[in-house]
Formats: sequence, structure tokens, C-alpha cells
Amino acid sequence: MKQFLALIAMAVFSLSAIAHGPTPQKIDNRVIIKAEPAKVWAMVKDYENVQKWLPTVKSVSVEKKGADIVRTIVLKNGIKLKDKIKQVDDANMKIKFEVIEGGPFSNYNPYISVDKGPNAGESEVRFFHRFYRQYPNNPPIPEGQDEASAIKFINDTYVPGNENLKKVLENAK
Repeated sequence: MKQFLALIAMAVFSLSAIAHGPTPQKIDNRVIIKAEPAKVWAMVKDYENVQKWLPTVKSVSVEKKGADIVRTIVLKNGIKLKDKIKQVDDANMKIKFEVIEGGPFSNYNPYISVDKGPNAGESEVRFFHRFYRQYPNNPPIPEGQDEASAIKFINDTYVPGNENLKKVLENAK
């Protein structure tokens, strides 16, 4: 009887380990920019003009919806994304937002922060991405709604921003 109960317990625990659903994905992208933090922060927090430094953006429009500021970004590949500001912290130079529509992910809550860099006149920019795949259930996962698709989209769409932000600011002297 003990062996039978042990087999049932093992079966239940092994199935629950498989049936956990999607896991959070994280991409932590950082860059050092030879520009004062205040200058970098001014560009980063300019929510309506992200196309100045995010090279994948074709156009941006912003509208106020109740208490929310909603930004629609049209990417150069034609994909539309909508996001909203969750918090702008000028004292700590950090902006948090949430993508509410578009992309092969869910619960995408990135933030961008600007800190003093390792040397005088430098800044460290951190673009932190936390998200889940689009498909919320267990396998089989539809094509394009898996972790690999979400990670690729973030890497192709947002990660080039830090290097381009560096290029824009360092060439603006």
C-alpha cells in the first residue's frame, strides 16, 4: 500500500512540475554613455519622442486616456505597440511602463533607468525587460507565442535602443 501511495504522489508531483505554465523572462541591457546623467535622462524620459533614439520606431502618437498616458508606437516593420507610463521618477531617473497591446508577449513591464557612470561625465543606462510569452497555457504552444519568439522580439525591437542612445548622445556634442 505504501508503494502504491508513493507512486501516486510521484505522479502528481511530476505532473504539477510540468504544468506550471510560462515562466518570466528577463533581459537586462546596460550601456555606458559619455554624457552627463541629466542629459541622458532628458532624452530617455521624453516619452513622445522615443524615435529619436530607438531605431526600430517609425512613428509615435500619444493620447491621454483618463489618468493614463497611452503611447502608440508604429515600428518600421509595421507592427503597432501600445504602452502606458506606470511611473516617472525624476529623483531616481527611472521610468516604468507597461506594454498593453501588441507583440508576442504578455505582462511586459520594462523600465529604463539612468545612473552615474563609472567616470565623471558618464552615465549608465539600464533597460530592463520582464515579460512572459504570449501563450498563457501549457504546451502545445502555438507558433510565434513561445518564449523564443518573445525574446527575439525584445532583442530585435528594444535592445538596439541602448547602443543607439549612446550613439545619438555621444555624437550630439
